[in-house]
Amino acid sequence: MASVTEAVLGRRSVRAFLDRPVPRETVSEILLTAARAPSGGNLQPWHVDVLAGAALEQLKAKARASLAVNPAGEGTEFNVYPPGLADPWRRRRFAAGEQLYAALAIPREDRAARLTQFAKNFDLFGAPVGLFFSIPRHFGPPQWGHLGMFMQTVMLLAEEEGLSTCAQEAWALIHKTVGEVLGLPEHRMLYCGMALGYADEAHPINNWRTARETLEGFATLRGF
Repeated sequence: MASVTEAVLGRRSVRAFLDRPVPRETVSEILLTAARAPSGGNLQPWHVDVLAGAALEQLKAKARASLAVNPAGEGTEFNVYPPGLADPWRRRRFAAGEQLYAALAIPREDRAARLTQFAKNFDLFGAPVGLFFSIPRHFGPPQWGHLGMFMQTVMLLAEEEGLSTCAQEAWALIHKTVGEVLGLPEHRMLYCGMALGYADEAHPINNWRTARETLEGFATLRGF
């Protein structure tokens, strides 16, 4: 069993999974435990739809059909990244993308190969379980923060179980299609999907890690 530190350091965005099922009981236990995540006023604003098997295949088929008609997607209901993203955030995002494609030996000029790789988001990178997180539309940044803490807790508990995850905002590009398949009520907004399963450790896309800032780069400590 992983310690909290081991789970935090071991967690990464996995983009190639083994064809190995995850028991329903394991997923249920992870979600029930994750529901202890912090939530101001105990609002617990999150909702998660979990798909596997035939239900997941139905969603993926609908996603393929939607993207075949409109390859650019349906447009997100929120900005995944702020317009005019500046440094150092732009630099970090660019570096992460370059590392990802370098792991697959896909050069910058091979746009077709990069788009093919991006499209694998909508296959959940082969994961056997997909989790789709939504939140009531009238909630604001504080409640979105609570949703994020819930999702992080899900990811760390998955690590403890020997599972891997990848949070995927890409699903917001086809939020109408996802909402139709899941039967999302109008008052809930889709945030993202999450792949859950067993990592294919032999795949090169899983064998790189993003760099993180030094403590001095993101924290100001006073009074010590």
